[in-house]
Amino acid sequence: MNPQPLSDLTVVDALGADLRAAGYGVQAVTDLLGEPVRAALGRGLRWPALRATAAADTPLATIVRLFTLGAAEPAGRVEDAFPAAGLPALLAAGVLETRPDGGVAAALDIRPQPGATPDFLVIADLDAGMRDGPVRRDHVLGVGGASMSLARAVIREPVRTALDLGTGCGIQALHLSGHAEHIVATDTNDRALALAAATARINGLSWELRAGSLFEPVAGDRFDLIVSNPPFVVGAGGRDYIYRDSGIAGDGLCRSLIEQVADHLAPGGVAQIMANWVVRDGADWRGRVDGWLAATPLDAWVVQRELADPLSYVALWTADAGETPAETARRGGAWLDWFDEQGITGIGMGTITVRAAAHTRAPRRVCEELTGPDDALTGAEVAAFFARMDYLHEHTDDELLATRLSTAPVLLERHALPGPQGWQQISAVVRRPGGPGAALGVDEVFTALLAGCRGEVPLGALLELLATHHGVDAEALADAALPEIRQGIARGILHPVRQLPPGRR
Repeated sequence: MNPQPLSDLTVVDALGADLRAAGYGVQAVTDLLGEPVRAALGRGLRWPALRATAAADTPLATIVRLFTLGAAEPAGRVEDAFPAAGLPALLAAGVLETRPDGGVAAALDIRPQPGATPDFLVIADLDAGMRDGPVRRDHVLGVGGASMSLARAVIREPVRTALDLGTGCGIQALHLSGHAEHIVATDTNDRALALAAATARINGLSWELRAGSLFEPVAGDRFDLIVSNPPFVVGAGGRDYIYRDSGIAGDGLCRSLIEQVADHLAPGGVAQIMANWVVRDGADWRGRVDGWLAATPLDAWVVQRELADPLSYVALWTADAGETPAETARRGGAWLDWFDEQGITGIGMGTITVRAAAHTRAPRRVCEELTGPDDALTGAEVAAFFARMDYLHEHTDDELLATRLSTAPVLLERHALPGPQGWQQISAVVRRPGGPGAALGVDEVFTALLAGCRGEVPLGALLELLATHHGVDAEALADAALPEIRQGIARGILHPVRQLPPGRR
């Protein structure tokens, strides 16, 4: 396999023209396969898709069998599917390869991804399930769960400069192209930079690609937005596979990123990083990540999405290498031994979002575990979270009491147990669907307060009405309710109604 495939840009252009002419896109693939077969393919079952396309001889069907299903095709069909590029050029460029039986198969993974019109095309290496034997040491990962989670979580507001640190095949840079004027993408892997260059070219984009580790390639530069899905895997410090192993022991790579990132953010700039961190028995993971942030001036929202035990973690990362069972057992056993030696009992997995706010006050930081289906981060929710934190910092309790609040669309969940007098309520929760961490325990009074927050009456007046109704002191009720009200605003359950100046109502 060519160590730097698709270095000839004329081949990339011709390949892109052929793929576009065939209509190779997400919806076209779904239409060809049918939704049930497409869903089965998403679960890793390829044989239904091979069966569904067996009789189809269109260029699109040939392309799908090559790049989506990993099947070998007759050379004549491949020639017909790629009239602009031509089979010899694609073989020479490392896109395709010949099999011993004379068939032609994909040597690279080229997949459509939604995010633009037409769909993006992402060029990466074939994963272990699409080829025989272990992946290369300089294997370039394609679209995966971590990369898509990060892409969904990135704030998509227009920025002048953006950095994709550890770009791999360029997935994050692709999405940045929709809202960043200038993109710098870095990687330590020359093969990754070659495929990222091809990914940019085939999508008609231009990025500044730089080789190097961590922030070395961008020394002295600052960015409005930094995104990174780095080789964060926690291990002994080897570098068996560049895409996952940094060569730095433990969670040292993620720590270094957080400790250095402030030096590369413009005022108000944001960095969003996928990260793993070590958890030792009896220790709170929040303290570990907060320690990385301690010497920085950054606001932060740290979200742990999953906590894996060492065995599950090692099994996850040895499953995708394509190694023999014996090699997997050897490597996995050594990995677990290292965890035991280090006293590591768990590995936290999640995202770290930091902001270089243009102020001199103490930074605001929230570290929390959010593992529910409604807790997945989106860029809009991340941006809103920081905006709400700013609002709460800038407004005193007295100012909140003078503010009209409105309750977002929420669900009230009541939990009860049967008892001698019938159902006895034990708890109640208000939840904003789709809002990460947007759940708040409530009592009867706070439930009534939420119902009354319709943006019509100042908060203080509502609290006075509730105090009168329940026969309690209004000032005491306000003191008790304000922390919960602030939490409700922080979670987007309550939001202030914009006050119009006199004469503008």
